[in-house]
Amino acid sequence: MKKVLKMFFATFVGATLLASCGDGFKTTPNGLKYKFLEVNPEAQQVQDNDVLVGTCTLKLNDSVLGEVKTPDRILQATAPAFKGDLPEGLKMMHIGDKAIFVIEADSVHARGVNFPDYYKEGTGMKLYYEINLTDIVTLEELNQERANYLENMEQAQEAEKELIANYVAEHKIKATPDEDGLYIIVNKKGNGQKVEIGREVSVNYTGRLLDGKVFDTSVESVAKDNDMYDARRGYSPMTYVVGQQSMIPGWEKGILNQPAGSKLTLIVPSSQAYGPQAVGSIPANSTLVFDIEILSVK
Repeated sequence: MKKVLKMFFATFVGATLLASCGDGFKTTPNGLKYKFLEVNPEAQQVQDNDVLVGTCTLKLNDSVLGEVKTPDRILQATAPAFKGDLPEGLKMMHIGDKAIFVIEADSVHARGVNFPDYYKEGTGMKLYYEINLTDIVTLEELNQERANYLENMEQAQEAEKELIANYVAEHKIKATPDEDGLYIIVNKKGNGQKVEIGREVSVNYTGRLLDGKVFDTSVESVAKDNDMYDARRGYSPMTYVVGQQSMIPGWEKGILNQPAGSKLTLIVPSSQAYGPQAVGSIPANSTLVFDIEILSVK
């Protein structure tokens, strides 16, 4: 799927103060102040729910809050949230237009958007948006992108299921997956304190792809054996608090209620790992295999 929208302040993104509100600015009946620097009335115009592609800069009075300097997806022309809101101006734009829009900062702040400390409510501070519109992605195109994305995801998931089935058969794994497709293989059952939410655990681990390639480990000898040793890294057990979302869902679920001293192998489907995104040396839609030794639970 193409890049998602880059947003400043949830639904508000923006533009530079290139001119004061005094010269050349007009005001819509709803109170939106605007000024067009370049106009291309014959070009495609923004419609409801279209996504704007271009560059933009946002200022609070004369202080820059954020910029998108190279053309990217920056805004969606949704319904205005209040009178004088930015979407009214967006729907006035055509491809190739450059415009400045001025919004009452208090109206935005009243909808839960936080500003820097120098913002003072009730003092008439303004948000200035300058937008250079280079392209438009229509709602129909967005819907087609979503449909293509879902179709590709479904195909990837079916292919992953086949790969997991082949791996399980090849390694003669007798464990059965849970409802999320997670395999929890207990190679050794410990007799210590059980892993629970909020407890601190210390583990040694090695993570592999289904083809056997090691992508991470806390064990120095494993790193050396797999030609991935990094002298700058300290190889030692990893300690963390369970339930703080610091680990992928499949890992967290896999070690819950397992006692200290246990040695586990987890086969984690991509839906319980990193899904369709690539992370480091882990490709998108990858099933992960973890060998985990629970050293202590506190």
